[in-house]
Amino acid sequence: MARIVILGGSFGGLTTAFELKRFLGKKAEITLLSDLDKFVFIPSLPWLSLGWRRAEDITLPLKPILEKKDISFLHEEAKGVDADASKVITDKREIPYDYLVIATGPHLAFEEVPGLGPENGYTECIFTLEHAEKARKTWEKFLETPGPIAIGSVQGVSCFGPAYEYVFEIDMELRKRKMRHKVPMFFITSEPYIGHFGIGGLGASKRWLEDEFAEKDIKLLTNQAVEEFTPEEVRLKDGTRIPYKLGMFAPAMKGVPAVAHLGNPRGFIPVDEHMRHKNYRNIFSVGVAIAIAPPEQTPVPTGVPKTGFMTVRMAQTAARAIASEISGIAMPAPYEMDVLCLMDMGKTAAFMRAKPLLPPRQESTLKKALWVKWLKICFEKYFLFKMKHGLGNLP
Repeated sequence: MARIVILGGSFGGLTTAFELKRFLGKKAEITLLSDLDKFVFIPSLPWLSLGWRRAEDITLPLKPILEKKDISFLHEEAKGVDADASKVITDKREIPYDYLVIATGPHLAFEEVPGLGPENGYTECIFTLEHAEKARKTWEKFLETPGPIAIGSVQGVSCFGPAYEYVFEIDMELRKRKMRHKVPMFFITSEPYIGHFGIGGLGASKRWLEDEFAEKDIKLLTNQAVEEFTPEEVRLKDGTRIPYKLGMFAPAMKGVPAVAHLGNPRGFIPVDEHMRHKNYRNIFSVGVAIAIAPPEQTPVPTGVPKTGFMTVRMAQTAARAIASEISGIAMPAPYEMDVLCLMDMGKTAAFMRAKPLLPPRQESTLKKALWVKWLKICFEKYFLFKMKHGLGNLP
């Protein structure tokens, strides 16, 4: 019986586990490790940070949904991986494996910019459940005595979408409360132009988003690197000072410490078209943990996003590749990176599709519509249902 260990219990880890069990049944002993005891639907964290969702609305306990599928769950954090000896190390044990799947997500590198982050800095973040709940409390306090808001992404960021969603949602919420005129808003980004997203733009994204920000009277500062955050100012490296009473900034990401030694200088894992590690044939990686080279060098460093849609596709590919070696099923077609994204914009939302992810592209779509907002709401319910019932094979 093959021993398969999966690190991470989010989009990539759960999908891989469910797909491996579907393909292999009793032919594999599957163990999933996670430092969290619940699955969090990360795309809804901006909504939670504004009080539009509760934690119980967007989370699922991992242990029962995994054990129902005869998948072992360990609520432990991996402290290291000995790739040569094929074992995972935690504080409590060493776990041998025949195959390892790294689906850890990222380390959020707040330490790279002084004053950044909700723990040792002065800004909020909406990338984890804990941080989003703190951001909600900060938002509630802000509404009592409003002032300037600064939102954006620092140098090296690869996940730009949540900052865009947050700024549009804040604008809508303030207008709904008849408070928008009391709140100057600034959007500060390391992207060379608005709508770059770390992927060289998408169709008319630059022109379209410039109009959106102008109509909403949100001041734009692009191609910016942050020197530091103080309790009251964003200090940019070009000398500009932006005041804020509420600040929310996306951090750059790195590989998590337990597996960073298996990756590139930023700790991201190099993989082939079947999500297999390029140096270790029994190690696979999916999601944010993998390395993708940027399509171009930008004046201020930016990274390439890896969305939930991409992560699920990677996980399905990795699971089938592992199963093909163990049970002889057909090898999957190589995964050609493509992306589909639903970006909330307050009253409406944007439908974005790129195939492939990086230019030049065969297909690209960019549409703003109310139906996309409803599609995003429905997708939240659908994906939580899918994970609750272990249906990793569904689209």
